[in-house]
Amino acid sequence: MTLSLARRAERFPDRTAVVDISEERLDAPDEITHEESVSYGELSRLADDLANRLSALGVDPGDTVCLVTRNRVVSLGLLFACRRLGATFVPISHLLTPVTVERPFEVLEPALVVAESAQRDLVRSIPFDRPVTLEQLADVDPGDAGGDSTAPRSEDELRPGLESDARDRPLLALHAEEGRPIATFTERTLEWNCISALVAWGLSSEDVAPLVTPLSVPDSLLRVALPILYVGGRLLLDRAFDPGDALTAIEGENATVLAGRKIAFRNLAAETSFATAVDSLELAIPDRSVSAEILEPYRDRGIHISRAYGRLECPTGLCQPTDAISSLRDDLPTDAGEIGLPLPDCRVRLVDGHGDVLESATTGRLQVSGPVVADGYVNAADFVDDEVDVAADADPTRADPDVEAGRFVDGWFDTGETAHRDDRGYYTLE
Repeated sequence: MTLSLARRAERFPDRTAVVDISEERLDAPDEITHEESVSYGELSRLADDLANRLSALGVDPGDTVCLVTRNRVVSLGLLFACRRLGATFVPISHLLTPVTVERPFEVLEPALVVAESAQRDLVRSIPFDRPVTLEQLADVDPGDAGGDSTAPRSEDELRPGLESDARDRPLLALHAEEGRPIATFTERTLEWNCISALVAWGLSSEDVAPLVTPLSVPDSLLRVALPILYVGGRLLLDRAFDPGDALTAIEGENATVLAGRKIAFRNLAAETSFATAVDSLELAIPDRSVSAEILEPYRDRGIHISRAYGRLECPTGLCQPTDAISSLRDDLPTDAGEIGLPLPDCRVRLVDGHGDVLESATTGRLQVSGPVVADGYVNAADFVDDEVDVAADADPTRADPDVEAGRFVDGWFDTGETAHRDDRGYYTLE
């Protein structure tokens, strides 16, 4: 199985891939959403169309395309368009500041920067002199890429022209929440992240998941969006998280899976409609920022909990078994520091201060490896030089403000974090 949208569109063209639940008007009342369904066939055609428009603008295999926007269907379309062209897609967070937005571009050399009009002030700080708005991209004649403009080239026409190593080139690059470092992921690595999520949580084509974090962060794009699309499920997409709108969509679309951070889990549970709106939810996947207290309303509703641990460099490395499995034992972890067991395709070990591997129940520095781990950093040497500056300017609202900087060392990613492994094999962050 590959990331190919075209293959999924061939098998189930009319199945809904994404429901855009964004408000139709910026001044719309709370909990009033404008829903627009996009099928797998439509999403695949969108990727074809965008690939041709990017090609018409001169994007070639090996080029980098950056996107600055809130959550949009076009974000997913551009990722798959870059796959078809052999280019690298880099979503730039709209939550960066005019200062921090410069950091990714200290190492990136984009062929094209695309942005929504609402981010014009942020885009002015990007050192790229020819940004293109989404509206301007839509006006590009795809026929300029070659062929009949009324019949854009499809994935089958675009992909064969790529070199045989296209799947081993970076398809996606994601930056940390302060703008640096930037981790790269090949198509193979993205596929393994999808497969690992499917196996760990039993995701299926029947699953429906709202996105409550930006697509520019790994725990949204790689932990939720791509695995759901990979298995043929349905995404609920909003421009920005609003708890009232999210609950309306969860109830209306019978959502089954919710993954997110502290602010989303806390604000959803605080809504008066929470108890009735989440009847369809079966699984919650909080990150380590979500305390056991915040999760109590979800447990009270019978929703299974599986806390996940990940980093930019390893979007999901460990997770707790779900309540459905762990309820057979009396050792279900409840502490937010307890991050459970390694995912099927992630190897985990602890090392001491000298880098020697520690065995059995012990405490040491956490390292991860395997096909789900990022392939490296963009210009890693420069990141080492500016680590101090990045830490000094850390955003206090980020998901994990105290996370240590990590390193890729001899085929392993050293997280720099201390963890304890008990005699059951469970890991707990110290």
